[in-house]
Amino acid sequence: MPQLDTSTWFTIMLSSTITLFMLMQLKMSSQDFHLTPTNKTMHVTSTKTPWNLKWTKIYSPHSLPPQ
Repeated sequence: MPQLDTSTWFTIMLSSTITLFMLMQLKMSSQDFHLTPTNKTMHVTSTKTPWNLKWTKIYSPHSLPPQ
């Protein structure tokens, strides 16, 4: 049975790791990241509904006094 030649494995693994690292660096450097995020202003809109015009109070059964 022939022996497996492992003399070039270190070189191959090292060069592939360096290549992958460089590709990832190039990929990350091409991304556009915002340096200062800005806040959005929220505009609250209120709608006119009939129940907003008059005051009502709803009693739940547990808030009534005992009879």
